[in-house]
Amino acid sequence: MRDWSPVLGLPLWVWLFVFPSVFAIICLAAGPRIERVLRPLWRFLDGVYFASGALAACFMMTILALIVAQMVARWTGFALPGTTEFAGYAMAATSFFALCHALTRGAHIRVSIVLNANRFLKRWLDVFAVFGAAVIATYFARYAIKTNQFSEMLNDRTQGQDQIPEWIVTLLSLPSIAVSDWGSAMAGTSSELVYTPVWIPQLAMSIGTVLLAIALWDTLYRMLITGQNPIRTEAVE
Repeated sequence: MRDWSPVLGLPLWVWLFVFPSVFAIICLAAGPRIERVLRPLWRFLDGVYFASGALAACFMMTILALIVAQMVARWTGFALPGTTEFAGYAMAATSFFALCHALTRGAHIRVSIVLNANRFLKRWLDVFAVFGAAVIATYFARYAIKTNQFSEMLNDRTQGQDQIPEWIVTLLSLPSIAVSDWGSAMAGTSSELVYTPVWIPQLAMSIGTVLLAIALWDTLYRMLITGQNPIRTEAVE
């Protein structure tokens, strides 16, 4: 963890792993006494997970629209380059944005044969499994963001036929620029088509994995406070 640079005087791994683990211990010790305090935050996070799932559904519809557009273009002899690449980006966005929503709806595969042995094993093995998943997801999220940073630093561009207007690239770059420079940055851009920077489709991976890590830590805290796993499978018969 030598490359985990300090943030506010502490190594990044302390913020990502130590503090969340300490808060889990606090949740276990406090139990239902802090449930009322955290319930508004839980409602907000539930809305975030739902919004992420809705966004994933929008990207899925985008895949359908691109496929239909490509079919029509072939029938009419009209050139529509880049649709295959954009459909691939939409598929990746669908997968990653759906992660946290699928987790809260019990759509992820969970092997529970050992958990059903007795109530004690069910509770603590479940806690251990969610804690391990939260740690792994946090690692994944950290390196997904680092991948974004490297792609932007190297100015890595797509090798396909997909191109987007330059102003879209500038618009998505604004969070990394000082607010006072936003006007000049947008004024200096144009509508000229440029090859898609790889960091743009990678944003879905970074955001999706961050939301998954948050959802797993959130699930762990709810389990320790309420004594029950909040994940409920939506069975449809």
